[in-house]
Amino acid sequence: MAHKSLKFLELYGYDLLLGSIAAFYVFMAPYTKVEESFNVQAMHDILYHRHHIENYDHLDFPGVVPRTFIGALLVSILASPIILAINVLNFPKIYSLFAVRLVLGCIILSTLRFFRLQIRKKFGHQVEAFFVILVAFQFHMLFYCTRPLPNILALGLVNLAYGYWFKGSSYAALRCLIFATLIFRCDMLLLLCPLGLELLLTKSISLWKAVKCCIGTALLCIGLTMLVDTVMWGKLLWPEFEVFWFNSVLNRSSEWGTHSFHWYFTSALPRSLLAAYPLFMLGVLLDRRVVFYILPVVSFVLLYSKLPHKFLIRQELRFIISSVPIFNLAAAIGASRVYNNRKKRFWNLLYIALLGLLIASLGCTVIMFMASYENYPSGYALKDLHRMGYATNNSNEQWVHIDSFSAMNGISRFCENDFPWRYSKEEDIRLEEFCQRNFTYLLNEYANINGFKCLFTINGFSRARFHNGFPPILLVREPKVFVHGNIANTDVMQRSWPGCS
Repeated sequence: MAHKSLKFLELYGYDLLLGSIAAFYVFMAPYTKVEESFNVQAMHDILYHRHHIENYDHLDFPGVVPRTFIGALLVSILASPIILAINVLNFPKIYSLFAVRLVLGCIILSTLRFFRLQIRKKFGHQVEAFFVILVAFQFHMLFYCTRPLPNILALGLVNLAYGYWFKGSSYAALRCLIFATLIFRCDMLLLLCPLGLELLLTKSISLWKAVKCCIGTALLCIGLTMLVDTVMWGKLLWPEFEVFWFNSVLNRSSEWGTHSFHWYFTSALPRSLLAAYPLFMLGVLLDRRVVFYILPVVSFVLLYSKLPHKFLIRQELRFIISSVPIFNLAAAIGASRVYNNRKKRFWNLLYIALLGLLIASLGCTVIMFMASYENYPSGYALKDLHRMGYATNNSNEQWVHIDSFSAMNGISRFCENDFPWRYSKEEDIRLEEFCQRNFTYLLNEYANINGFKCLFTINGFSRARFHNGFPPILLVREPKVFVHGNIANTDVMQRSWPGCS
């Protein structure tokens, strides 16, 4: 039995470590933001409305550009047995959100495992171990791997592409990147082109065979996405072409603001990689093989830096998250070389610096997790409203209006309860008009609304500041979401509420 346990840990120990951290993030921060809203709502609707497409959320709130349903369909199909059990056992619907996010995390981490196994074959067990350590000590990869962003769905295919690339299956790598580009993220073209060019220059592929491979795969992907999404959207549609046209041809995405050219290298990558950032540069210097693998990825980030649509939001680094696995590989090679030579005087200093970098990474990860935990205030607000504002008379509908800020910061259809709760996300209602409407509760970003009394507030993350003492960094929280009750509703006004802070 002990031998079997050791064998299991040897085979799947790294997966259990990374999976446990990702699952911890899911349970501690289950809610989602606006960037994830399309796929989250799509998963909910596929699982709960099934073939009744007329009830789907995207018909009322289509977003700026349409997105594909293929990722949501895949995750929903795999999660459906768990959702069935949740419904049979009459668990709250929020458990279904845990389920779909965990299923997505399993998919992404499975593709990362495939890539990791190729790292082991090519560079050895020690480099693989450092690769896992670096991923575990970083925040963003494991935090985002369960979040249904188009970038994360594309990341799964990119991980497979990296694995096939390392394995020597160059055409399979190209197919994976084409699938990611045409279905999930058109900007993966910026990774596909440098990688394809390098494969051609190194004669890993032939031009004619590559052209045939790419055209055949492209036609298959376009046919698949148009078949699925035309049905789901009710019109002839290739979603990722619409995204490409909006972002690159019309350049409309730059309306949300832009960053400077160096932003990815001076802000996004350091925050994503943490200790791996200086270590990847060390790996490039110490092992010539790394240059072959790092060049296409650095080119991808450089090309992305030239794009104007770098939104002024903290999650911006998700756009280059597909580059992180290769940077981590280079860093793991550098860390492995330092570890192997640690008994020599100069290398011993580097080894001490390596340990310091890992400890600093862990500290930064803890701080970023604490900030992210506080970054979904409306999800917590609706949860507390359900708990404190339960209906005493089940025949009375409890209408909750969710404003745009609240809808973007933690609330999805998975957060909603059944009758007597009813929800509205009607937009463009002026504050003075709410008193003329028949809403029981409001979740709003404003503290005072005529005809309503503020029942309680939920604080959210605002900023971090340095502190003379321990801990050296403090997180500042401010009131973000205000929950109001209709003063004309005596049932609401007679209950005990904590009041606004």
